[in-house]
Amino acid sequence: MKNKKLYIVMVGLPARGKSTIARKLKENLEKDNVRTRIFNNGDLRRRLSGEETWRPEFYDPKNKEGVALREKIAMININGAKKYLGGNGQVAILDATNVSQARREKIIALLDDHPQLFIECINDDEDILEASILRKVSLSEFNRLDKHTAISVFKQRIRYYQQIYSHLKNERNFVKLHSLHNQILEEEIRDNIPFYSRIRDFIVTDTVKNLFLIRHGETFFNLEDRIGGDSGLTEKGNAQAKALAQHFKTRKIPYIFTSKMKRTIQTANPIKRLQKDCAIIALKEFDEIDSGVCECMSYEEIRREMPEVYSRRKQDKYNYIYPDGEGYVSMKKRIDMGIKKAIYLASNSQNIMIVGHQAVNRMILSHFLYRRTEDVPYIYIPQDKYYHIIATQDKKLFQLRRYKD
Repeated sequence: MKNKKLYIVMVGLPARGKSTIARKLKENLEKDNVRTRIFNNGDLRRRLSGEETWRPEFYDPKNKEGVALREKIAMININGAKKYLGGNGQVAILDATNVSQARREKIIALLDDHPQLFIECINDDEDILEASILRKVSLSEFNRLDKHTAISVFKQRIRYYQQIYSHLKNERNFVKLHSLHNQILEEEIRDNIPFYSRIRDFIVTDTVKNLFLIRHGETFFNLEDRIGGDSGLTEKGNAQAKALAQHFKTRKIPYIFTSKMKRTIQTANPIKRLQKDCAIIALKEFDEIDSGVCECMSYEEIRREMPEVYSRRKQDKYNYIYPDGEGYVSMKKRIDMGIKKAIYLASNSQNIMIVGHQAVNRMILSHFLYRRTEDVPYIYIPQDKYYHIIATQDKKLFQLRRYKD
């Protein structure tokens, strides 16, 4: 194990999750006592050239001065990686776009002393790309720009990289990864790649260090036992939200994910106010189950006015789909997508918070708990407690905790 050495070369357009995957690999390999170092071209560029390389023209393939500086930075990291593996290092990760065939051929030629594994990150989800760009333009190099200008500048940078982008094809050892879904799209491994089974496991597994799963506070519809709708919080519901805010104020929560419905956003707002730097991101994937023709009705009204609906749903609550609406079974795809978006967007954070709904939170829990489908509609989702979830390769924790006595 100690004598095995490997270069990992990240590939992909900006804001596609390359650095997230690189950090994930480093963290997990080091847990296995594999000495690993990341050589990030962007970090080196900002150190060597100050903040002036924010200008999109710097990335124009026709800008000879910009090309020369980017090649200089790449060579510093290539040589650094070679020196690292020439010593005690075991895995060197080259974290850069590396989208041109010419750049990759140079890496192959210069780093021929140990095997190379190329990992291409692909992700064209528009919502995720927009959110990733927002995260990118929060870097110090964009401080002098307003948000709208910074976004425009960064998108132009991406367009310049697209002009020279060549997908992995002829490299001896590569993986094409959908970085949102953690799905391998294509794989070619011709050589004996050290640590490959562990690396492959890391990049395809959803992991969360701390997920705090919360149900919104009490609503006026809760008092009337009505389902669906867009009811706001009661006085008690607002008090629950404030109690949650106090409970979590000493934990750093960079992102709170909610549904598009006001009861979840109203629950999240007090938590955000007591955080130093926190963003609320509302995802439609976390909207409560659509009860179709039964929307806004109470269960008693459904039993009395729609006895066939009431009876059929009672027989198979998971697979039953409301007329003109949804069921647990049809929610699964969008809930899984919501979980992946939240994990992706909060990938640099120790803590993730989701403020959801009863049925939604049941589906989120089942994603990590692997419950039998017939049991999912009965998972306990209280409004005076929350679930703390840890799900990594090394640890699984599901704890129901009270936030207010």
